[in-house]
Amino acid sequence: MTDNRIEIARQVADQLFAAETAIDTALARTAALAGMMPSVREDVRLSALVGQGAIERAIETLSALGEARRKIVETHKQLSITQKQMGLGPLNFGGWVDKPNFARQGLSVAAEAA
Repeated sequence: MTDNRIEIARQVADQLFAAETAIDTALARTAALAGMMPSVREDVRLSALVGQGAIERAIETLSALGEARRKIVETHKQLSITQKQMGLGPLNFGGWVDKPNFARQGLSVAAEAA
């Protein structure tokens, strides 16, 4: 069997980047929705009571998406560790800038923020 670790790593990286993009897109669109609702309510001169539940649910969704983003970033970090365990050196599959120092050192995002 031929060694296809790099191709497999590339396929995993493609799926990871797609998941990261989907979460970021959902986060941005939900933030836009949450920000729009109070303005629209004011524009049509409705009571602040109108739509409160919808605004709260959108804010809860933002929080959940923030948690999802943290978890996909941690997944990314863990896959970097797996890459090393597979004997693959640093490879740039995404064409982005270099990873921050804390990612290369195997530290968690939370540890870096502290």
